[in-house]
Amino acid sequence: MAGNGAPGSTPRQNGPGPALEKEEDDEEEPALGCDGDLEVNPYDGLPFSSRYYELLRQRRDLPVWTTKYSFMEHLEGNSGIVLVSGPPGTGKSTQIPQWCAEYALSLQFAHGLVACTQPHSLAALSLSLRVADEMDLNLGHEVGYCVPHEDCCTTETILRYCSDEMLLREMTSDPLLRQYGVVVLDEAQERTVPTDVLLGLLKDVLHQRPALKVVVVTSPAMEERLCAFCGDPPVVRVPARGDPPVLLYRDRPARSRITAACQAVLDIHRRQEPGHILLFMASEQEIIEACSVLQGEAAALHPGLGPLLVLPLHPGVGRAAQRLYEGLEEGGRERRVIVTHGLAEASFSMGGIRFVIDTGLELRSVYNPRIRAESQVLRPISKSQAQSRMDRATSSPPGTCLRLYSEAFYEQRLPPSPVPHVSETSLSRLVLLLKRLDIADMGQCDFLDRPAPESLMQALEDLDYLAALDDDGNLSEVGIIMSEFPLDPQLAKALIASCEFDCVEEMVSLAAMLTASPCFLPPATHMEEAVAMHRRALLHPDGDHFTLINIFNAFQQHEADEGWCRKHAVSAAALRLAGIVRAELLEVMQRIELPVSPPAFGTDANVHNIQRALISGYFLKVARDIDGSGNYVMLTHKHVAHLPPACCYLLRQPPRRLPPWVLYHEFTISQDNCLRVVSEIQPQMLVALAPQYYLSNLPPSESRDLLMALREEVAAAEDAPVVPTPLGPAPGGGDEDEDEDEDKEVCVLQ
Repeated sequence: MAGNGAPGSTPRQNGPGPALEKEEDDEEEPALGCDGDLEVNPYDGLPFSSRYYELLRQRRDLPVWTTKYSFMEHLEGNSGIVLVSGPPGTGKSTQIPQWCAEYALSLQFAHGLVACTQPHSLAALSLSLRVADEMDLNLGHEVGYCVPHEDCCTTETILRYCSDEMLLREMTSDPLLRQYGVVVLDEAQERTVPTDVLLGLLKDVLHQRPALKVVVVTSPAMEERLCAFCGDPPVVRVPARGDPPVLLYRDRPARSRITAACQAVLDIHRRQEPGHILLFMASEQEIIEACSVLQGEAAALHPGLGPLLVLPLHPGVGRAAQRLYEGLEEGGRERRVIVTHGLAEASFSMGGIRFVIDTGLELRSVYNPRIRAESQVLRPISKSQAQSRMDRATSSPPGTCLRLYSEAFYEQRLPPSPVPHVSETSLSRLVLLLKRLDIADMGQCDFLDRPAPESLMQALEDLDYLAALDDDGNLSEVGIIMSEFPLDPQLAKALIASCEFDCVEEMVSLAAMLTASPCFLPPATHMEEAVAMHRRALLHPDGDHFTLINIFNAFQQHEADEGWCRKHAVSAAALRLAGIVRAELLEVMQRIELPVSPPAFGTDANVHNIQRALISGYFLKVARDIDGSGNYVMLTHKHVAHLPPACCYLLRQPPRRLPPWVLYHEFTISQDNCLRVVSEIQPQMLVALAPQYYLSNLPPSESRDLLMALREEVAAAEDAPVVPTPLGPAPGGGDEDEDEDEDKEVCVLQ
C-alpha cells in the first residue's frame, strides 16, 4: 500500500455529482487535456486529476479487484452482513471501503455514511491518507479519520476511517449508529475488545435497522468462525498476491534474539538480493533496540552494498509511519528494513517486501482479576499470526520468510489462533460502557468468546465500590457521569470527586498526564547528571502525581518550548498530547455542567484536596511499606512491589524516609515489579473516604488490622459527646492562630 498524502484539491462543492464511471478494464482512461468532456469526480463535482488515473491502474492490479463485482452484488443483496476473507497485502482495507462509498452514493447516502474501523489508530490515519489520494479527494473533507484525541472529519465527510474504540464510544450517544449506512469492521482477526463487542452489538442493530449494511473483513484463518457467528452470511474470498514465499526455519538463537535478528538482516543485505525486509520483533522496546543496532551496523557497511534505511513501525512513531511510503522508487538501490511487531501483521502493506524475518514471540499485557494487576508475558505468537507474517513475503518472484525458531517449536508451542483480548483485559471500562447502552446483563451481549466470569464479577465489584452502580445493578448518577469521560473508571471517579474538593483544574491536568504516554525520556549518557539536576527542580515533595502537574504547568509556562523539553529529557509530543486530552476533558465537564474550580496549585489545602480526590477513585490501589525498607504490599493482595527508579521519593536530595502508605496509578508484574506514579497518603484519609464495606472485604493482613483499628477510633470520636467551647478566642492566642492559618495558605511553586 502506498501512503502518499491526498492531493490538495478544491473542497467538495454542491454535493454528489454524476454517477460513478463504469469499470471497463479494456477501455483506456481519458487523459487531461484531450478534446471532449473530462470525467468528473462524483463526490466533489471536479474533474479527475491525472494522478487519479495513475492510481486507478495500480488499484486494478490488486488481487481484491477481481472480487469487486461479487462484493457489490452481495452488498446490494438482502443480507445485512457480508464477510470478506483474504490474506494481508491484497488491497482489502483500501478498496472495500471505497466500494461501500460507491454503494452509499448510489442511494444518495439515504441510509447514511460509511465508517471503516481499524484495531490500530495509526492504521486508520495511514489508510485515510491513501484512500483520499486514490479517490482524488481532500483528507479531512470527503474522506476523514477519527482516532482518540484527533478528529479529522467534517460535515462533508462521507467515508470515515476510525479506531474501533471510537465507534464503540459513539454508540453511547447513538446506539443504532443512524448516521451510517455501511459499517466496515476491518481486521476482525485481531480480536480486540472493541471489535469483538461491535460484532455482537451490530448484529442486534441490524434487527432494528434492516437498511444498515455490515461488512466484516478478516483473514482466512477466522473465516469459518465468523461465518458461524454471523449466521452464515455471503463470503467474498480474495486471492493471494503472487507466489507463496520460500519458508525457512532456524533453531532458536542461543545468544540474544535481537542480535540474531539483526545478523539475519545484514546477511540478506550483504548477499545483495533485491527487495525490502520486514522484521518482526516481540515488543516496542525490542524494536527500538534492534533499530539502534542496525543503524550502527548500516553506517559501517561498504558503500558498494547500497544504503540500508532502517524504519521503526510501532504506535509510538505516530505520523512518522508515513516514511514507509516516501520516496519509494522502482529499481532504486536503497533497501528498507521495517522493524515492527504485531501492528504490521495485517496493516501497513508496502510493495517490494521480499524478505520477512519472524522472531515468533510477542509481549502481551495480561490482566489478572484476582490481584487487579497486569503481567508482562513474553510468549509465542499463534500459527495464524505466523501465517499472516509469512504472507507479507508473497510476491513475484517468490520472497523468503525466515523463522528464527525451529519447525518443532512451530508445531508444538504455537497455538492455532491468538487469545482474544477480552479474555486478558480489565473489563471495568467495558462493563461501564455496556451499562450505559442499557445492557444490564452481560449475557445479553453476544461475544465470539465470552469473558471469564471471574473477570466480569471483579469488574462489577469495582464499579460498585466506585458508586457507579445502584442497588439494582444499573448505572447510578455517578456512573452515568463517569461513562461520559474517555477514561478508566477509577480516573473518571477521581475527576468527578475533584468537583467536590475544589481541585478540578489540577485534577484535569493530572488526568491528561496519566492518559498521555509517559513523559520521561532516557537521557543521553553524557547528559545524565545535568538532566537529573534539572528534573529535581520539578520534583514535588508530595509525590509523583503532583510532580506530573508541576511538569505540565512548567511546559505551559515555557510555551511548549522543545529546548526546555530536551534539557529536562521529557517528551514534547507526550506533553502536547496531554494538552489536547486536557482540553477534551474540560469540554466534557462543561457539556455536562460540572463545576470547575479556579487553580490553587501550591497551597497546602490544595494538596490535601487533590489527595482526597485521588483516594476517592484509587482506594483500590494503595500499598503499605511493611518493613520500612521500600517493600510495599498491596492491600487487595499479597504481592510485594517497589518504588520505580524515577519516583520523586528516590530522586530527591538529600534522601529522606520512604512514605509508609502510598497510592499508585498502575502496577504491572514484570522483572522489576515496580509501582508506577506513586504519592504518599495518610491512612486516616483512606479510612474516611474509601467505602466501609470495601475495607471490611480486604484480605486478612496487618495493614487491614491497622485500618480497622483506625476506623473504630474515628467511629468512637464521632460518637463522643461534643464539649461546648467558649465563644471568642483564647486570651492572647487569636492573632497567632490567624497568622498560622495565613502562612499555611501561602502559594509556593514547587
